[in-house]
Amino acid sequence: MTAPEPQSPFAAPWEAQVFALVVALQEAGLFTWSEWADALGRTIRPEGEGEQAADYGCWLQTLERLLAERGVADAARLDALTAAWQRAAHATPHGQPILLANDPAGAA
Repeated sequence: MTAPEPQSPFAAPWEAQVFALVVALQEAGLFTWSEWADALGRTIRPEGEGEQAADYGCWLQTLERLLAERGVADAARLDALTAAWQRAAHATPHGQPILLANDPAGAA
């Protein structure tokens, strides 16, 4: 009898990448784990709204907000890149890698 394959905690490669970015940026001193937990908590439980699932989409949203707040990345630039990736994803044939070059409006 063979041992079962270990299950990944990530549903997709981008989730692992977001996790790795958070760890690397914390280790680089951009934020402490307490600051991360507080920021993620604000994303998961927005004031005046119901609680969201604590998925890696929330991690990405929190990371983008922290990068903008700390002056590491411009919020408008992040929004433009997000829109470009969404257009590229929509224009990319199923099963093919999503590339910014596939953005019909041109890369952001």
